[in-house]
Amino acid sequence: MTYYVVTGAAGFIGSKLVEGLNRRGITDVIAVDNLAHADKFKNLAGCEIADYVDQAEFIAHLERYEGAVEALFHQGACSDTMETDGRYMLDNNYAYSRRLLEWCQEEEVPLIYASSASVYGAGPEFREERRFEKPLNVYGYSKFLFDQYVRRMLETRNAQVAGLRYFNVYGPNEQHKGRMASVAYHAYHQLLGAGKVKLFVGSEGYGNGEQRRDFVYVDDVVDVNLWLLERGDVSGVFNCGTGRAQSFNELAGAVINSVQGTRRSAKELAEKGLIEYIAFPPALVGKYQSYTQADLTRLRAAGYTRELRPVEQGVAAYVAHLQKS
Repeated sequence: MTYYVVTGAAGFIGSKLVEGLNRRGITDVIAVDNLAHADKFKNLAGCEIADYVDQAEFIAHLERYEGAVEALFHQGACSDTMETDGRYMLDNNYAYSRRLLEWCQEEEVPLIYASSASVYGAGPEFREERRFEKPLNVYGYSKFLFDQYVRRMLETRNAQVAGLRYFNVYGPNEQHKGRMASVAYHAYHQLLGAGKVKLFVGSEGYGNGEQRRDFVYVDDVVDVNLWLLERGDVSGVFNCGTGRAQSFNELAGAVINSVQGTRRSAKELAEKGLIEYIAFPPALVGKYQSYTQADLTRLRAAGYTRELRPVEQGVAAYVAHLQKS
C-alpha cells in the first residue's frame, strides 16, 4: 500500500487539502503535524486518514516510509510573519523542507509544497524571477531561501517538485490561526462582535482601506495543488493567486453585504459606521505589503486554465460557511 503524505495536515490549507483528497476517494493519507495547539484537531475530525504522525517523529524516521509514499504535499511551516526568532524560522521552514525534498528525490516521490507571496516584499511586480524577490521579514526569507534551493536542483531532479507561492488565502479551517487569520475572518467576527469592521487608514499613497491584495479562496488553492498532482511533468515555482488585486474596502464590503444581504459600497458602509479606519501600527512600518497581485503567466503556461474566484464570490461562500458553524 502507498500513501499520500500531507504535512501541516491539521492546519488551514493542509486540512482543506486532506478534504480535497478525500473527495477524490483518497483516504490513504498520512497526516503530519504538530498538535501543541490541540484545537487544530477539529480541522481533521471530519476527514478520513490512515495515520497521524507528529512532525518531529516523521522527519526523524523517514526510512519507515521508503517505497510507501505516492506523493507528498508539504504545507507545514511557521507562518507567523511577525516571528523574530530567525533560527526557529529557518529550522522549521527551510531545513525541514530541504530534508523532505532530498528524501523525495531519493525516493522519486513528487513534492508539492507551500511557498509564499511574502518573498516579493513590497513589490510592485510579482513575477517568479529573482530580481523581484525582496522579502521584508524572516518568514519571507525562509520561503525565498527554499525556493532558491529548489531552483538550483530542478534540472537534475528525479521527481516532480512544485512550489506554490500563496497570496492572501482565506476560507474555512483558519480559526486556530489567531491574529494571523485572514482579514475576511477577522472582519466577519468584528462585524458580529462590535457591529463594524476595522481597516487601516491610508498608507504609502493609498487612501483609507484602499491598500490592495490578491485575496484567494482556499478551495481554489486546493484545486491548484490537486491539479499539480495530476501533472507529474510540471515542476517549478508558481504564483498561486487570482491574478487580481482587490482593496481591503472591497473585502470588508463583501463581508458586510454577505452578512446583511445588501449591496452597498464601502463609502456607504463607512458613512453608516460599519467600516472604521484605524491608525497604522508602527510595528508594521516597512514590513507591510500595501499591494500584491499574482502574475499568473507561468501557471497558465504550465496548463492551468481555471479562473480563481474574486472576493465577492469567495467571501460569500466563506460567510455562508461561518454562519453554519
